Amino acid sequence: MSGRFFTLRDDTLAGRLIGGLLQSPKATIAAIVCLFLLLTAVFGPFLTQQDPYDLAVLDILDSKLPPGSQSMDGMVYWLGTDGQGRDMLSAMVHGLRTSLGVGVFSGVVALMVGTMLGLVAAYFGGRIDAMIMRIVDLMLGFPTILVALMLLALLGQGVWKVVLALILVQWATFARAVRGAALVEKNKDYIEAAVTLGIGTPRILFGHLLPNCLPPLIVIGMLQVANAISAEATLSFLGIGLPITEPSLGLLIANGYQVLMSGEYWMSVYPGLLLLILVFSINIVGDRLREVLNPRLGER
Repeated sequence: MSGRFFTLRDDTLAGRLIGGLLQSPKATIAAIVCLFLLLTAVFGPFLTQQDPYDLAVLDILDSKLPPGSQSMDGMVYWLGTDGQGRDMLSAMVHGLRTSLGVGVFSGVVALMVGTMLGLVAAYFGGRIDAMIMRIVDLMLGFPTILVALMLLALLGQGVWKVVLALILVQWATFARAVRGAALVEKNKDYIEAAVTLGIGTPRILFGHLLPNCLPPLIVIGMLQVANAISAEATLSFLGIGLPITEPSLGLLIANGYQVLMSGEYWMSVYPGLLLLILVFSINIVGDRLREVLNPRLGER
């Protein structure tokens, strides 16, 4: 029955991806975890028992309570509270929303920019290709986190400034991948036929070349989202990413790290575990999609 199920869907890219995920128990669990965390990030802040960034609802007497403690008004802090009296569970949900939002948005915009430049470089070639690829080589010649640090040192703190910095350090990865895939497709018969028929360049780029470059883009996009989430957490942990007034898993880890040796482990350990589970799950799904789109990788 399972073989028939996958056979019926193998003729589409989405079917191949879904079928490939379901054939791997590890990837299936990781995909479920990713979906659960995504839904938590979207709807969780509306369901939490406290807005941890509303100063009017915080009580300093509830600060540094261990997991399972109860406040004077009967509220149970299942994961404890931090130094400001914020419910850690609520703070983690809000931080998850910010971290995922920054990672996904920066990844999508970087994908769009890199895809467009990669297609243009491959299709037109010559000086345009040389100029774009020299910029790509320059961007990829430095560690991502180092470039992001330099950019934020100039831009300052803020959600959109972090997003802009992550876009600037990610687009080159997509551009190189798309250019490589487009160069393979550029000289095939269907592209030459489209040019002979007088089809416009935008339609050739986005209607013919782009669909055949989607498989590597999907995989790289998943992995880059995980990288962006990790980079944002690292930048916030170092104190140059998001300001302390914004929820972020990296900021929660940084705040808890200051008192980790004092015994209040829950302030940094729980946000750190959530970040680890999120990034690990995305990477597992991305690796499985890469095996599905390139079966030779699974034979190693």
